[in-house]
Amino acid sequence: MSEWVFIVVGVLLTAAAVMALYRIARGPSILDRMIASDMLLTTIICAMGAEMVYNGHTRNLTAMLVLAATAFLAAVVVARYVSRRGSR
Repeated sequence: MSEWVFIVVGVLLTAAAVMALYRIARGPSILDRMIASDMLLTTIICAMGAEMVYNGHTRNLTAMLVLAATAFLAAVVVARYVSRRGSR
């Protein structure tokens, strides 16, 4: 039973990653691309967490924290860039 759950989770996470990649490539503005890249990083973090649950370990925890910090800092940098560009 649990094997099917992980297969469904994998398919859903793959679909989310593909949609995020499409929006990164296509998205008309920098904000669309930033939201999509945040979504992609969040999807990767969720996939790493699901893999940790499936295999019963915590080795990926540091990488997950680094990805989360990267996503946060990238969002802050883009928000500052857009706010400064809009005020000119």
